Amino acid sequence: MRTHFCGLIDEALIGQTVTLCGWADVARDLGGLCFIDLRDHEGIVQVVAEPAGNVPGNAEVLSAAAQVGYEDCLRVTGVVRRRESVNAKIRTGQVEVVATKIELLNKAEPLPFHAHENPGEDIRLKYRYLDLRTPDMQRKMRTRTKLVAALRRYLDERGFQDIETPILTKATPEGARDFLVPARMHPGEFYALPQSPQLFKQILMMAGFDRYYQIARCFRDEALRADRQLEFTQLDMEFAWVTERDVQDTVEDMIRFVFREVMDVELDAQFPRMTWAEAMRRYGSDKPDLRIALELADVAELVKDSEFAVFTAAANDPDGRVAALRIPGGASLSRKQIDEYAAHAARYGAKGLAYAKIDEAGAVNSPIAKFFSEDAFAALLSHVGAGNGDMVFFGAGGYNKVSDFMGAVRLKAGKDFNLIADHWAPLWVTDFPMFEWDDEEKRYVALHHPFTAPAVDSIGDLRANAKTAVSRGYDMVLNGNEIGGGSIRIHNSQMQSAVFELLGIGAEEAEAKFGFLLDALKFGAPPHGGIAFGIDRIAALMAGTESIRDVIAFPKTTTAQCLMTGAPSPVPDAQLAEVHVQIRPKA
Repeated sequence: MRTHFCGLIDEALIGQTVTLCGWADVARDLGGLCFIDLRDHEGIVQVVAEPAGNVPGNAEVLSAAAQVGYEDCLRVTGVVRRRESVNAKIRTGQVEVVATKIELLNKAEPLPFHAHENPGEDIRLKYRYLDLRTPDMQRKMRTRTKLVAALRRYLDERGFQDIETPILTKATPEGARDFLVPARMHPGEFYALPQSPQLFKQILMMAGFDRYYQIARCFRDEALRADRQLEFTQLDMEFAWVTERDVQDTVEDMIRFVFREVMDVELDAQFPRMTWAEAMRRYGSDKPDLRIALELADVAELVKDSEFAVFTAAANDPDGRVAALRIPGGASLSRKQIDEYAAHAARYGAKGLAYAKIDEAGAVNSPIAKFFSEDAFAALLSHVGAGNGDMVFFGAGGYNKVSDFMGAVRLKAGKDFNLIADHWAPLWVTDFPMFEWDDEEKRYVALHHPFTAPAVDSIGDLRANAKTAVSRGYDMVLNGNEIGGGSIRIHNSQMQSAVFELLGIGAEEAEAKFGFLLDALKFGAPPHGGIAFGIDRIAALMAGTESIRDVIAFPKTTTAQCLMTGAPSPVPDAQLAEVHVQIRPKA
C-alpha cells in the first residue's frame, strides 16, 4: 500500500513520487490550499494539496483534502519537494509532499481525547489503542523493543541458550500470592502461573545446559503501584560453575552494552559495590539512589543519656537506631512543610519526626532542644555537619523501621531541594541478610527466596546464627531502582532442607512442594547462580518515565483491571462447572 514511511521522507527523495499511509495529525484548510500533517510510527511529514491551477486535474485532491478530519486514516500519493519554510522541530522539516491523490481509508469518529492533550490515565487505558498511537507512546514502546533486542543480541553472541519454561506449573511459596488455574482434567487440583522460572532454571543447570536465559512472563497476585504489575516481563538468567563475581561481571558488562546500544550512554567502567548493611546505614535503603549526596548519620551515642525518652529508649536498645539527616538549605521549610515531611515518614512507619532548624543567623529552633544541655545539643548538630540555613531531621525506633522512614525522607528532600544529580548511578548491593523475622507469623522469612545460598558452608553455623546470617544474594540498583536481583543458589540437598526447616517448612511440606528439587540436588548438582532483570523497569528508566505502565502495551490499573477489555469479569456458571469451581459468597 505504501512506498515509504512518513517520518523517513528526506531531501534525497526530492522530485520522486511516493505513496504514504498514516493518520491525519493536523489538517488545515486555508481556503484553496490545504495542509495535512500525516503521521505514522516513524514520524510526521507535511502533505500539501494545492489549487487546480498549480497542478492540472488537482481539484479532486483539493476537495478530498478539505474533508480530512483529525485521526482520519489516509493513503496519499504525491511528489516530494523542498519546503519554503523549514520546520526544524521534525525530522522531515526540510521537505513536503505535494499530493496527487488522497484516499480516505477509514473515517475517524470524534475521539474521546486529543493526542496532544494529557487526559487522565483511566481514559488513556480505556482507549489504549489511541494512547499507543501517540508519538510519545510510540517512542517509549520502541525503546523497550530496542532494549529487548540488545539483550538478546548480547546473550546469543556469548553462548547463552534461550529456553522456555512452563507457564502452567506448581504452586510454590516465593514471597507473593500465586495466580491459580483450575485443572479441568484433574478435578479439585490447580496449576499456578509462575512468579518466576526460578526452580526450572536451577534444574536446567543440573541438566547440564550451563548458561540459560529467557525473556520470561511472570505473574504475582499482589498490590499494584507505579513500578509493579500483576504480570510482568523479566530477563531470567542462570549460570553453572560460578561464583558471585562471575555472574556480576557478566551482567554488568551486559547492562553497559545495552545502554550503549539503546541510548548511546556510557555507564561506569566498574559499578561500585556496597553491602546491604552499609546501604541501610548510610542511605536507609537497600536500593539507594546515589545521585543524591545526602547521607544518614547515626547519633545514638550522643543522645543515649539525654532526657528525651524516645531517643534514649532507641539508643539503648541493641536493635534500635537514632539517625539524623542534614538537609542543606532546609531551614527554608515552613511549619506546614515540616508537618508534610512528618506525614511522609509516617507512611513508612514513623511515629514522629523530630527536627532542628538553624536559621541564617545561627539561631536554633527545635522542639527537642529542651531535653539537652546547650553544649550537648550543639555537639549533636556539629556531629551531623549542620550549619546556618540547614534543617536536621531525626528518627528513632527499631533499626530497620528507622532506616526505612529516614530513607524515604532522604529521597523526598532530594527531590524537593533539587539535589538529584543528572547522571546514571549504577550500584551493586551485596551480602543481604539470609532471613528476616516476621512478627505476625512468628517465623523467619527469606529476604530473597528460599533457594538462596548462605555465606556459610556449615548447616550447624547457619542454625546457630540464623538471625545474623548473611546470604550470597546481590542486587543491581540504578538511580534508586532495583533493576536486577539474584544470588548463588543452594546446590546441596541437606543445606536446602535445613533452610526450609528454618523457614518453618517442615519435611512433609517440603517434600510435597519441592520434592522434585530436593531429588535433583542429590544427583551431582553443580554450584550455580543467576539473576533476573526487570525489563519493564529498565525500559521505563530508559524512556524517562516513572511508571512501568508507560512501557507495557496493555497494563492493568492500580486496581488490577484492564479498562479496555473489562477484565477481570464474571464467568458463566456452566464454564465454572467445567473446571469444577464454585464461587463462594463474600463473607
